[in-house]
Amino acid sequence: MLHAGEITLLPKNTLHTDDSTAIPPGCNRCKDDEALDFDFSYAYQPIVDFHARTIFAHEALVRGVNGESAASVLARVNDNNRYRFDQSCRVKAVKGAAELGIREMLSINFLPNAVYQPAACIRSTFDAAHKYNFPKERIIFEVVEGENVSDRPHLINIFEEYKRFGFKTAIDDFGAGYAGLNLLADFQPDIVKIDMDLVRNINDSKPKQAIVEGIVHMCRQLGIRVLAEGIETKAERDFLVVSGVSLFQGYLFCKPAFQAIGQIDETAWS
Repeated sequence: MLHAGEITLLPKNTLHTDDSTAIPPGCNRCKDDEALDFDFSYAYQPIVDFHARTIFAHEALVRGVNGESAASVLARVNDNNRYRFDQSCRVKAVKGAAELGIREMLSINFLPNAVYQPAACIRSTFDAAHKYNFPKERIIFEVVEGENVSDRPHLINIFEEYKRFGFKTAIDDFGAGYAGLNLLADFQPDIVKIDMDLVRNINDSKPKQAIVEGIVHMCRQLGIRVLAEGIETKAERDFLVVSGVSLFQGYLFCKPAFQAIGQIDETAWS
């Protein structure tokens, strides 16, 4: 882990940021001279602030070059190209958002198992933000759905470094898999995204209601914003609003827009 006081010890081609932190040129796991043997693109799905009636952020979602599913792209990721894919994701997501003129926050999924040295692996994101004039303060890094993280201290170290460099952080699919209470006890992200399985038909499920209300209360105590994803009905939305949730993502508001900015369905506000 790097600290501001160690900047003079870093190689002369170290990238310095505008907040007196520094990023080393990359670790020996980087394969900058090798390109991916496949291409991909992005769709962008709005995240709304229901109380403010505005778009809060856009999540960058991997797609094939012709809009094919994320699964078709992720199926080509393996141990040999995982790092290069993760780095390419960051650059493409920022580039696409800048070209579309997105002015809100940008949420990018990352692969924890592809990050060897957090401070070094973040270099491409800084380069892309600078090149495409996209403020790093508007970038949220969230853990990708389904990523198997066996080394929780490593994930926490990644989050802490990203926070130190000025990025926002989010835990996706909270309530499913590894992203549980133990992780929150060690690190408090800016945003927790409630798993869509807990959201689905929550208005008719007492157990789901109790669990989600507990998550909302806990996050309020920890200073974490709660986002409900997978919202499809107004009944789901209304229960969550009453429970204290204000950030929403789902088909009720807008489907992912391939290489475009999604337009919110005006009827979703009422």
